[in-house]
Amino acid sequence: MKRFLVLAAGAALIAAGSALAADAPAAPAKKEAPKADPSKGQAIANQVCVACHSSDGNSVAPANPKIAGQFSEYLHKQLVNFKAQEGKKAERDNPVMASIVAPLSPDDLKNLAAFYSTQKLKPAAAKDKTLASAGQKLWRGGNAATGVPACAGCHGPDGSGIPAQYPRIAGQFSEYIEAQLKLFQGGQRANDQNGMMRGVAARMTEKEMKAVAEYAAGLR
Repeated sequence: MKRFLVLAAGAALIAAGSALAADAPAAPAKKEAPKADPSKGQAIANQVCVACHSSDGNSVAPANPKIAGQFSEYLHKQLVNFKAQEGKKAERDNPVMASIVAPLSPDDLKNLAAFYSTQKLKPAAAKDKTLASAGQKLWRGGNAATGVPACAGCHGPDGSGIPAQYPRIAGQFSEYIEAQLKLFQGGQRANDQNGMMRGVAARMTEKEMKAVAEYAAGLR
């Protein structure tokens, strides 16, 4: 009899618990982060980016990089790095870009990156065959004597890069690539992952930078 009473009491508790659980309000569903909207990014691009990068991201001036078809993750990172955060200095120091991204919201930056990533690149071209040939050797094999690794290891044999890790630099202006290598070498640009590009550029000569940049401009 006692055993029956204990079992009955237990069953009653379980039933009560089930009823309470059924009456309890369901936990609110987590809201998904809004997806980037390229069309909104295009509207911003046509207002504030067109003068330097053209309407489709195919800049015509070597001082301004071609960003059409670049990985959205990479573009977004650069935009965020140009912007001063919570009173701190921007990770990537560029007065022009800082003034452009300052009024833009986090969603604006995502939308801009999404828009340019969908555009088709109109690649630059190598102009000096001799220089490009020297660059090809460095791109594929590096310089073992000075510890310069092969560029292809991160940016790919054809310069197409790796999404979310290393940018595509095939068809980029050679002048722009060379300028960025020099900035990495001097430490003026320091937003590279784990200081990787600073470490590479520190071992390169100016001639090697020119050669690699020339070769990359001609990659497809």
